[in-house]
Amino acid sequence: MERHSDRCEDPTTRLDRSTGQCVPCSIKPGHEVTPNCGYDDYGGRHESDFRECRDNTYNDGSRAHCRPCTPCPPGYFIIGSCNSTTDTQCRSQKTPVTESTTSQHDATFPSNAPTTTYNATSTGQTDAAGVQWEVPVILISIFLVLLSACIIYKKWTRGRCRLLCYRRKSSIIAEGFSALSAPAGNCDLDAILIPGIQSAPLQTVLDNLDVLEELVILLDPDNQKVKNTRHLASHWSFPSTQINYIYSMKDIKSPLKAVLEAVASRHPDWTVGHLATLLRKMERNDAVAVLAQLRTETLAV
Repeated sequence: MERHSDRCEDPTTRLDRSTGQCVPCSIKPGHEVTPNCGYDDYGGRHESDFRECRDNTYNDGSRAHCRPCTPCPPGYFIIGSCNSTTDTQCRSQKTPVTESTTSQHDATFPSNAPTTTYNATSTGQTDAAGVQWEVPVILISIFLVLLSACIIYKKWTRGRCRLLCYRRKSSIIAEGFSALSAPAGNCDLDAILIPGIQSAPLQTVLDNLDVLEELVILLDPDNQKVKNTRHLASHWSFPSTQINYIYSMKDIKSPLKAVLEAVASRHPDWTVGHLATLLRKMERNDAVAVLAQLRTETLAV
């Protein structure tokens, strides 16, 4: 099945950009979810969340995909046709009819005909197959929800004392950025980044793939409302022509990774502290919080 996400291999999930985790798509009766809920890893929308069930298929809202309508077995007749939200309803002719089982669908049968209500998806092999398929999906969905909640809670408790000191302001795109030429001490950064990380080489960020991936998700989107990799490159005196070329190759290589590699090559003495100070200047405190995930173990590798 096709996917819009590279990080979420299960097409019934999508990437939650705030946590970096794959979360289940919403389920809607009479519909099935589209691949990765229609979203890619960068928040781009490729199609709607759902599509209607095809003819002769249904979804009662308990699963992500539509299932084929089940035919009535021999000895049963239809009392309810299959539709987009309900499977075929069948009745056996071997047991007496009661008032609770009589419906408009058996008007052609005498009231004393030996019949009983039967749901084609609730007996025999069909029922066993349905249960075997549904139970793992439900358990996996519950596990993913609990895992996501646990990760969000840990990140919130870990970064709350740090992020409360930030003053959130609207990012403004301005011309004439000045290049960062020397490290600047910052008591706030000392509280955010553990000892030794500020003075670590900028290459440390490139070597930590998890941190780099989160920074790419935050900074690479070409959003006019917040400062991004373009502004970072401008602060580092990249000419506009080079920045435009870097973004033109976005499908092949992350602009942020290209910029960091170029800076680390030209200025091997520049550190994580340089990057953190510049991100604070750009009012991208969310990216600074990602740098706080760097640990001293990275330096020893």
